[in-house]
Amino acid sequence: MGIDYTKRPSTPPTPAAPAQPSSGAPVSLSKVTLTKSAPTVSLTKQGSSTGMLRVNLNWNARPAGGGGGLFKRSAPSLDLDLGCLYEFTDGTKGVVQALGNAFAASPKGVSEPVIRLDGDDRSGAKSEGENLFINLSYANQIKRVLVFALIYQGAANWAAADGVVTLFPATGPQVEVRLDETRDGARICGIALLESSNGELSVRREVNYIDGSQSALDRAYGWGMNWAPGRK
Repeated sequence: MGIDYTKRPSTPPTPAAPAQPSSGAPVSLSKVTLTKSAPTVSLTKQGSSTGMLRVNLNWNARPAGGGGGLFKRSAPSLDLDLGCLYEFTDGTKGVVQALGNAFAASPKGVSEPVIRLDGDDRSGAKSEGENLFINLSYANQIKRVLVFALIYQGAANWAAADGVVTLFPATGPQVEVRLDETRDGARICGIALLESSNGELSVRREVNYIDGSQSALDRAYGWGMNWAPGRK
């Protein structure tokens, strides 16, 4: 995740079926979609636990409002922010997000960013959305990373936002998590949890809508950090 060429079979062998994630998540050669019934995939078992992992958030920035025909209009634009809570094996914890200009994080003794955010798309006009990069060369120093999205501006309408997070590993299939089963009114959503345990790196779908802000997300997942108001 070899073929013995020492013997030549008289008939062609039957091709082996592609390996499936241990969770039974729907899988193709190019994409794994995590669902409520199949929420977990092992990046290690599918050969995707090295190199640079890109986590992309895309959403509908200008959902259609009421009215139709000549009177059709757009609802106020939605500004979603991508971020993550992180915990390294050395005990270092924190948040990577646009708020407070916290765009990068590394464990102690590492000079380059292990987790970084590429910027803040405040208009929603960028076709590539927002991207978080996680350097899996340091996977043995990553304990857990909780990817989240925050509705920073606009109505807390996740159904209209129609968001999707896609993880693009350096090798192996993409991993997709759709922000479905929406619960409007909540400002923040824990989307996916990357965890390292016994040398195996896995991704678990969360899609957990939380009333409150980052501090409420922290409490829900037991991160145990102190929070202060931030701005961007």
